[in-house]
Amino acid sequence: MSPALVGIGCAVLATACFATLDSGVKIMGAGLPIVTIVFVRYVVQAVLMSVALLPARGLAALRTEHPRFQCLRGVLLMLSSVLAFLSLQHMPVGEFTAVIMVTPLAITVLAALVLKEKVSALRWVLVTLGFAGTLAVLRPGGDAFQWATLLPLALVACSAWFQVLTSRLARTEDPLAMQFYSGWVGALLLAVLLPWGWATPAGWLDWAKLIAMGFAGTLGHYLLILAYRRTPAATLMPFLYAQIAFAMAAGYLVFDHLPDRVALVGILVIALSSAAGAWLTVRESRIVVQPTEA
Repeated sequence: MSPALVGIGCAVLATACFATLDSGVKIMGAGLPIVTIVFVRYVVQAVLMSVALLPARGLAALRTEHPRFQCLRGVLLMLSSVLAFLSLQHMPVGEFTAVIMVTPLAITVLAALVLKEKVSALRWVLVTLGFAGTLAVLRPGGDAFQWATLLPLALVACSAWFQVLTSRLARTEDPLAMQFYSGWVGALLLAVLLPWGWATPAGWLDWAKLIAMGFAGTLGHYLLILAYRRTPAATLMPFLYAQIAFAMAAGYLVFDHLPDRVALVGILVIALSSAAGAWLTVRESRIVVQPTEA
């Protein structure tokens, strides 16, 4: 099998892992505090990355040229996870996933406003379409609208900054070491909140679910690393939006929910405009865009 096909397969499996994690969060969030769920998710990642790195490479594998940026990246990822987990308590998985997929378009806005990069007219059209699709999903002013449904927009902002910082660090840093730092930074920060947000899971089954969720998130990131090593990012980009399809399937199978017609149109507009914008971004070699996960 060709490396490109292997990379595409890894990318699709990664999106399935992220959709699985999001669905698990929505299920477990009904009975456990968000801090407990996020803490276990990061502890699992920290332990797995430590086992993968330290025995084989030793402490030399943890050397970094930018320790402050590694910490900032970990903080942004942790905030993204908290916002994602809170959002999932108020939104269906499919609609949530579609909204956060506008992150590549948010990165375009950051590039123009903060990094002072030149943005083409086509890109601004795609940004406009993407956010129009977001409004169709969220429908501010509608009967089902709650202020909590704006949480994914805060998540998009955090995730966009996270992706920008990741693209800068990826030029000099080991991807596995980056995962190590993000895991431990998130776990240590959340440990401070445990006195106010910890609830012991009811039994071994709940523990197993939480550990499986942490494994799904960690495996998803690892599969993305494998995918990008084997296949050009421009080739992978369309397949990363399979996360929306997996999320909608999980929403139907697990929660018996399907988006209505207006939301479906919004999801389609988001997927097409975001995929086109992300593909252009990768083609121009500005930044590597990854799916957002919890």
